[in-house]
Amino acid sequence: MSDANANFKIIKSVAPPVSTTGVIGWVRENLLSSPLNVLLTAIGIYLVYAFVPPVLEWAIFKANFLGDGPEACSKEGACWVFVKSRITLFIYGFYPAQEYWRIDLLFLLLAATFVPQFFDGFPYKKYFGIFALTGLPVVAFFLIAGGSFGLVPVETGKWGGLSLTLVLAYVGIVAALPFGVILALGRRSKMPVIRTMCVVFIELWRGVPLISVLFMASVMLPLFLPEGVTFNKLLRALIGIVMFQSAYMAEVIRGGLQAIPKGQYEAAEALGLNYWKSMGLIILPQALKLVIPGIVNTFIALFKDTTLVLIIGLFDVLASVQSAIVDPAWHGVSTEGYIFAALCFWVFCFGMSRYSMALERKLHTGHKR
Repeated sequence: MSDANANFKIIKSVAPPVSTTGVIGWVRENLLSSPLNVLLTAIGIYLVYAFVPPVLEWAIFKANFLGDGPEACSKEGACWVFVKSRITLFIYGFYPAQEYWRIDLLFLLLAATFVPQFFDGFPYKKYFGIFALTGLPVVAFFLIAGGSFGLVPVETGKWGGLSLTLVLAYVGIVAALPFGVILALGRRSKMPVIRTMCVVFIELWRGVPLISVLFMASVMLPLFLPEGVTFNKLLRALIGIVMFQSAYMAEVIRGGLQAIPKGQYEAAEALGLNYWKSMGLIILPQALKLVIPGIVNTFIALFKDTTLVLIIGLFDVLASVQSAIVDPAWHGVSTEGYIFAALCFWVFCFGMSRYSMALERKLHTGHKR
């Protein structure tokens, strides 16, 4: 045994080669691992070199940031003076200037209730979330519409800009989710009448484009109402958006319900739980967790679809930009206006996407492969 052991030498562990670790290793593995990757990397570098410097030069280095009118802009760079001079229209629409503080307060409440959701250790985060889904819509209505608590009433025809976009999206999101849950449960119901009604509702609303729904809600719906009965234009748009998106939400949630193993339903019955308790305590929490990406994707689509309210005469942020760029005093500022609108949508959509990813990681319990 001693002779056999003498043939073995103790080899000390050494660090891996520098070419396989760090930045060099990442580049070799991801960008230069094959001839095809080398070609794609070269094409990507060329595209970055060809497009990024001119864009930066136009948008930043030669852009015009100072001034108050069209004369402050040159033809070489972007005219961000236009966005600065029209920023109140883009954010507040035609809301009275002396009442801007009400919109600002609403923005502050939105930030105060949603920003804590991104931090795990924030105290009372759950209560902020509950308030955001229940109390904040009511507070926002009385705050923006006025007419109560000494606030000056402001008709909805003067609402517009980013504030109107947020109102449409927020109300649509808060209302579409519970309606979608009810429709999904109804479509899986064992009662033929309930199931048929839910199927008809879902397929009807999913079978028509949102633009036609808004057109019907604005133009055709008043024709079927009794004489003297009217609905506010904004309310009609909100009802159309909620009904349309709840149908899509129902199918997303139904997919989560179908992904739950049959044993979970049997376990709920074995515990003696009735239908609503088994759904509320066992089935729905698991199903909603599984379809978080689909739910957030529907929310993002809803947020972007709010631009279609232009067809019924409501001026959201995109419609406000379109109305401003046709001003003959300004020339060639459409690009700057559309970039501002796109940035507004991207910020909120990206925020929802990142929050959903954080929520998925937090609720991950072994389903991910």
